[in-house]
Amino acid sequence: MTRRLRVMQSFTTPRTTTNPYITMLAESLRDEPRVELVTFSWPRALIGRYEAFHWHWPEARLASGSPLRRRLKKVLLRLLAHRHRHSRRIGVVRTAHNPDLPDLADDEQSLLARIQADADVVIRLNPTTVVDSGVLVHDIPHGDYRAWFAGHSRPPRRAGHVVTFGQLRGYKGVEDLLTAFGQAHTADPALSLTVAGRPTSAELTARLLATAGAGVTLDLRFVPDEDLVRIVSSASLVVLAYRDLHNSGSALAALSLNRPVLVPRSASTDALAADVGEEWVIRYDSLDGAVLREAIAAAELLDSDAAPDLSRRDWGEAGRRHADAYEAARAHRRSR
Repeated sequence: MTRRLRVMQSFTTPRTTTNPYITMLAESLRDEPRVELVTFSWPRALIGRYEAFHWHWPEARLASGSPLRRRLKKVLLRLLAHRHRHSRRIGVVRTAHNPDLPDLADDEQSLLARIQADADVVIRLNPTTVVDSGVLVHDIPHGDYRAWFAGHSRPPRRAGHVVTFGQLRGYKGVEDLLTAFGQAHTADPALSLTVAGRPTSAELTARLLATAGAGVTLDLRFVPDEDLVRIVSSASLVVLAYRDLHNSGSALAALSLNRPVLVPRSASTDALAADVGEEWVIRYDSLDGAVLREAIAAAELLDSDAAPDLSRRDWGEAGRRHADAYEAARAHRRSR
């Protein structure tokens, strides 16, 4: 039997609060016979044995509660990047979750750019992601959440009810949605909106409380899966008013619960619509009350038992394609 490829992920052992994408990826890799999954720790990463390393959000390795610990992690991350750059035995893979580097200090951005440039293989979650020329690219769509949500009860959709959910950040445009919903609600007072998720700052919380008007319910907390399924299933339409939407786990979560989404028009949302069905991904160029009302009406034309086509997003297939990417990265590194 061929020895399995030992692959370290940049995430630690998943917990109940871990991003479901990471948990489901870990499960699919444990089921993949070509891969031995190793989760992250600094000692294992710096001196342990592995043949491939897979980066997800490398900036997460800098996160810390104190300036001193952050400086220490920065040193460790430089050492790890140095090990990967100069090893001919460790293939490096990164998933392009976001199109741009995060807004950090210049030296931290430089370090992340170095890590990004040193990857042997880049995994794209959608084919519109731009990567450097000459880099080996493997396209592996974001897996669905159908199995993840299977054990939770789902209420029927409510006519005229809109939901947005997820961790609430400024760029996700929740205030823009509240403004548009206010216009729509003035025209049709039967409409309702639930905003579910924990804001990332007290300032954003205050702005949401100030902007929310009639017909709006704010559920500003971390929402466990059981409640999330209930909230999303109650919607006729899920709105993700992101100011820059590229890859969205929230969109896949809504679609996995058979709820259409309203999203800004972009190359990536056009590609998602072509993949899962045009009627399931309603796009807008500018969000206002009229656009929102038209989208609700379009969403409610879907049969209550209809479902989008998520056939390309099977996690078993994702595990196999990740194994292909790891083998390609190892071969590329050894050929240098």
